[in-house]
Parts: sequence; structure tokens; C-alpha cells
Amino acid sequence: MKTVIIGSGNVAWHLAQAFKASGINLIQLFGRNQNNLKEISQKVNVPFSTENLVEADFYLICTSDQSIREVSRQIPYENVLVAHTSGSLSREVLEGSYRKACFYPLQTFSKNTNLNYKEIPFFIDAGWENDNLLLLDFAKKISENVMRINLDQKKQIHLAAVFACNFVNHLYAQAKEICDENEIPFQYMIPLIRETAEKIEKNNPKNVQTGPAARQDEIVIDLQRNLISNPIQLEIYNILTHSIKKMYEL
Repeated sequence: MKTVIIGSGNVAWHLAQAFKASGINLIQLFGRNQNNLKEISQKVNVPFSTENLVEADFYLICTSDQSIREVSRQIPYENVLVAHTSGSLSREVLEGSYRKACFYPLQTFSKNTNLNYKEIPFFIDAGWENDNLLLLDFAKKISENVMRINLDQKKQIHLAAVFACNFVNHLYAQAKEICDENEIPFQYMIPLIRETAEKIEKNNPKNVQTGPAARQDEIVIDLQRNLISNPIQLEIYNILTHSIKKMYEL
């Protein structure tokens, strides 16, 4: 299946490499940012263009959610398969007389981070049964974790990912601020972070929760509240402490 990736950001950077490593017939990279496209092109040895979109069997739009609709209008070909990688939008955001689908990789993509593509979950939602089967087989060339879902499931997966990734990373940033303000190397937090992440691979997160809120330890909770001078950090502390206490109250 002749494949074109549209976009030049972090998702395109990684999926281009995943496609090439899996033997997928990636024939073009297309987008607006010539410098980024050139860098990806050199990485995977695939030609790029900012003007002429070649005819292919499958076009994967790897752009921001705000750009997908506009970008989708630039695909002039009919009876081709077009998908986007958004975790929130439906396939109907695509505007064109072609077959439409979603091809959602559940991962946080940063350009300079090495990823094991075999472990990344890919979620498929196409308008036609044959296209669902086609994309399931396509994704299985890349990953060992592939699942067919509907739009409602995809939205819930994205929401769960915001809690599991984006919010957690923000808490890391808050923890680093506390460390920096008190001249404590944040590096000392890494073994704790790693152990916490490893525990939930084999356990229900609820069953391995620790800390003063889970213990209903009001003395320590009050002590820590008094340590927090940043009003946003105090608000975060209070909301999460309340949520944890409710989950483990007797």
C-alpha cells in the first residue's frame, strides 16, 4: 500500500521511522515546513514536497487538530484512504470524496526521544469494514498492540491519557520547582518516579497508592499544606488530597 505522511512535526518524525522500519511502502512526506520535512526525509530516505502531493493508496495526516480539516481538503484523489492521528476528532472532520478513517497512536511523541514502536498502541476506526481490516493489518506491521475502537472509546482513551501522561508530567514539573527552590537535585526523585511507574505494570494503581492522603494522616497533610506558599500548588495539593482520601476513606 503506497503511503504518504502529511505533516512535519513530532508525530510525523516518529511514524515515518516506524513505517520504514516495518517495511511499509512510504513514498512521500508532504507538508509546509521544508526544513522539518528535509530532516525527516534524510532520516528515512524518503522524498518530500511542500507543493506536489503524489497519488498513493493511503494518506496519513499527522498535523495538529486545528489543521486537519484544512489539510484534508488538499487531497484531490478519490477512492483513496485518508486517516488522521487525532485522539479527539472523528473521521468526519476529513473533507474530501475519499474513504475516511482514524489511526490513533497512543504515545507522547518528542523528537529526540527513542521509542519502541512495537509497544505503542494503535487504535483504528474506519468507515468501511474492509478499511478497518486493512488498517488493522497495516498497524500490526508496526506494533504488537492494535485495537479497533469507535469514536466514543477513542475520546475516552484520549481523556485517560491526559490524566496518565499530561497531568502526571505537570506534577513532575511542580515537584521540580519545589526541589529547585530548596536547592535539592530533582534527579533524586527519579528512582521514586521509576518505581511508581513499574509498580502499576503488574498492579491496579488503586492497590499500590501510598502517602498521607491514602493513610488519612491529617497531621502530615496539615504540615505539608503549611509548607506550600504557591497558591496554585496548594490548590493542586488540596484537590488531589481530597480525591485520594475519598477513594480510600473507611
